[in-house]
Formats: sequence, structure tokens, C-alpha cells
Amino acid sequence: MTELKTVPSRISHSAGFLDARLGGASFLRRNMRKIFPDHWSFLIGEIALYSFVILLLTGTFLTFWFKPSMAHVAYDGPYGPLHGVMMSEAYASSLELSFEVRGGLLVRQMHHWAALLFVASMMAHMLRVFFTGAYRKPRELNWIIGVLLLTLALAEGLTGYSLPDDLLSGAGLRVTEGVVISLPVIGTYLRFFIFGGEYPGDDVIARFYSVHILLIPAILLALVTAHLVLMWRQKHTQMDGKGKTNRNVVGAPFYPMFMAKAGAFFLFTLAVVVGLATFAQINPIWLYGPYTPADISAGSQPDFYLAFLEGALRIMPAWEINLFGTSEIGTVPLSVIIPALLPLGIILVGLILYPFAERWITGDRREHHIAERPRNNPHRTSIGMSAIAFYGVLWLFGANDELSAFLHVSLNLTTYAGRVMIITMPVLAYIVTYRMCLGLQRRDADMISHGVESGVIKRLPSGEFIEVHAPLTEDADAHIRGKEAVPQLPAGANGEGVPAKAMRGLIGGLRGRMSTAYGGEKIPINGANGHNGNGHNGHNGHNGQGDHAAVTSGDDDHALGR
Repeated sequence: MTELKTVPSRISHSAGFLDARLGGASFLRRNMRKIFPDHWSFLIGEIALYSFVILLLTGTFLTFWFKPSMAHVAYDGPYGPLHGVMMSEAYASSLELSFEVRGGLLVRQMHHWAALLFVASMMAHMLRVFFTGAYRKPRELNWIIGVLLLTLALAEGLTGYSLPDDLLSGAGLRVTEGVVISLPVIGTYLRFFIFGGEYPGDDVIARFYSVHILLIPAILLALVTAHLVLMWRQKHTQMDGKGKTNRNVVGAPFYPMFMAKAGAFFLFTLAVVVGLATFAQINPIWLYGPYTPADISAGSQPDFYLAFLEGALRIMPAWEINLFGTSEIGTVPLSVIIPALLPLGIILVGLILYPFAERWITGDRREHHIAERPRNNPHRTSIGMSAIAFYGVLWLFGANDELSAFLHVSLNLTTYAGRVMIITMPVLAYIVTYRMCLGLQRRDADMISHGVESGVIKRLPSGEFIEVHAPLTEDADAHIRGKEAVPQLPAGANGEGVPAKAMRGLIGGLRGRMSTAYGGEKIPINGANGHNGNGHNGHNGHNGQGDHAAVTSGDDDHALGR
């Protein structure tokens, strides 16, 4: 093997041709060497991206055979139990994809599994960003884009779920119609717009199809692009540790290290989706039969990402309001409107507003490029776990009929239990999580003071037996000492006893009390002030681990406004 001394002529000529016309050599040179940090949790967002790519590819394949029509036909395909049954062309073409198109069932199931993985990984990625505070300045806009992506993914899942027009998806469509018609004033008009007339109408599949393959994917693609461009421009957050500061990025360059890992991880994600589609059956529509409004199915459940709305509908009391005291003028069914709008509204609106609410409470307007350990901001972590408990209770009781049948208990008992748990579980989750965060902080402080248990027992001259503690490694020590106190507003009064401007008035007083409770140092670490050991107060530059270890690129400093 000979060492390559010069660039091959084919590559140099092609690169020179493009650079002479597009002037992209400097742009590529700068961005191909951009540094990306290395941590397993960063891969969650990549799973969402790769799942989206798989969805686009498999969805394109399915469009070649799927017929988005509600025209009735008699089934004459190879599936015997449905011979001669009248069904929509949408359902018939879905059966054709499953039984007659070569590879059709595999691609159908890949599409469905990829959709579940897409939403699940987006949720996990958002939780990672939330718990580590990676949404803070300057990434608030990217956080909002992420929330919009999740919202659109839920809508995309709903429209795609309804397309096969089988009995299971039809049951979900019936629930959707009930929610839409319950909306005051606009409900009737919105229902006619969606269904093209009285339910089920003749146009809902065609309209959902256009939204599912054109409108929402186009918006998703634009938002994903904007999300990646902003992330690239602002640089990636990194976990705290030795040599890592707010002014550098420690990791590997985009080319060739990150590209090689990203390519391998995409193939791994694809292999998992193909494996699930091959060995784990999902959505066997031929067992459900075609949808007719007169038929219902027992034990029907939506996909997991919509189950929390189902649970809210099931545990909500039967409340309603008769406008102006009479049912003739109009009834507002709160038992449908509240579960349909309130849980989703609390979660999504809360996610959008949280970065700005936290900045208002703490007064922290600094830029943050170091991801925070969840234990070091116990109130934020507790709020996140409360939201997870809220979602989890609704998700669980979306199957209260199945729970009742499996546990042999009354259906009413599961409903009442859900009504109690939806209030108590978030509160309990908050309290338990807060105490756990403080306990973990105490453990960190103890490790800094005494080291870690070595498992070696030593006998002292006095006869006492003790366990020898070993000092922390440099990386572990820097990781723990990177802790910073949660920012809070200054004291409520200056030297003359006059409250600070931000603390005046009713709202100011409330803000001050919230800041005192939310911010500050809960468990101090002896000898650690948030700057020792990892250079948070200045530059570290390279840490002696080679060209790929720690690099501060020029565009990163520019992104920081420096």
C-alpha cells in the first residue's frame, strides 16, 4: 500500500469546477471540520431524523398503490374471509398492498413502525433537551420549532392512521368527529369541511390523504431543515466535563468521524425498523374488516401517542353547559371539549412558554452551551416528571376497559381511580423527584469530600475497620464540579431598604418569591463553585488529546456574538 501524496485528478478537477462556479470550497472546508460532541443521549434526536427519512421513503412506495377513495367496491382479492364484502376503495387497496404487491406488507409495517419510532424518539429527544436545560438562550427558537414538529407529528399520525378505512381506524375517526362537532360555533362548519357533509361523508379519506402526503410532510420537512440549520449555526450543547466550556466544543469533526457514525447509526435504525416489520405484526387491518358507522369494536385502542387523549375522554365526568340556561339554544359538552383541548393545550403551551417563564423567574439572560445535569435543577426536573406522570395516567386509562377486563374489577372503579390519580400522581411525582434530586446532590457532595468506595477494608491500629475511599478520576471530578447554582433574582431590597425594581408590586413580589424558591444553591459542594476543574471561567483551548479532542471553530465564536 502506498501513501497518497496528491489529490486524484478526478476529484481535484471536479472540486475545482464547482468552486470556480459556486465558490463553495471555503464553506465546505469550514463546515466539514465542524466539531460535534459525543454523548449517547444526542443520538435520540438522530433516531427521530432517520425515522423521518424512512417514513418519506416508505410512504412514497405506498402512494403508488393506495387509492384514497371512499367509493364502494366488492372485494375479490385473495383474502378469503372478505370475499364479496362491500368496502371502500381505500380499504381494498390497503388489502391489495398487504397481500398482492410484492413487499407491500413489509413496507406497510415499516411505515407504521417508523411512525411510532418517529414520535417516540421526538418525545424522548424533547425530554432530554428539557431536563438538561438545552432550550435556554440562544436556543429558544429551536425549542419552539421542536414543539411545533411534535404537534405536526401527532396530526400526521392521526391522518395516516385513518387512511386504511378499516374498522379500527374508523372508530378513531368517529371519536375525531365527536370532538370536532362539540366545539362551540365552529364545530358544525369544521365537520362539514373535514367530511364533506354528514358523517362519514364521501371526502374524508381523500382530504386526509392530501394533508398526510403533501401539506404536513412539506411543513415538517421545512421545520426539520430550519431545526438543523439553527443547531448547526448555534453549535451543539455538550455535557459538562474536563476541558469543556461555554466557548468551545470537545468532540470529533463532522467529516469523517461524525459522518461515519451517522451513516452507521442510520443503517442500524433502518435495520431495527425492518426487523420489527418482519417479525412483529402491527395493524392487521384484514382482521378488523371495513369500517361502517353501524359497527363498533370492543377493546379498540389508538396508537400510543394519541392514547392520552383517549384517556382524558374516558375519565372526564359528564359535564355540560346549556347556553343561556336552555338546551334548545345550544349545549356545550364539557365532557368532550375539556379532554380534547385541555391536556394537549397544557402540555404544548407549557412547553413553548417554559423557557421564557424560567428566564422571567430566574432573571438569567446568559448564553448556555453546557448541558445541565437534571439533578442540579431539582424544580425543573420535578416539573418535567409531573408532566410525565400527567401524561402517563391519561395514557394508562385510555385502556380502562382493558384494565377492567384483565384485572376483573369494575369499569367504574377504574374510571374513578383515573380521576383521583390524574391529580395526585403529578403532585407525588413532583415531591419524590425533588427529594431524589437533593439526595443525588448530597451524594455528589459526599463523593467530592470523601471520594468513592473502593471495596478495600482497612484495619486501623486502634482495631477499627474502615473502607478505603479512592479519589475521583479527573473527568468525574470535573463533571461534578461543573455544577452551577440555579440563577435567581437579586435580594429584594437594596442598602436603603427599597425593593429592587423587578420586585415591586404584586407581580414583582410573586416573581421574587418564585425566584427564591426556584433558584439558588440547594446542596453546596465543598470546594466546588461551578468553575473549578473544567475552565468555565475562561478558555481551555486544546486539552492535549489530539486534533480531534477539543476544537473551537471560528463559526462557534461568531455564533456566540464574540
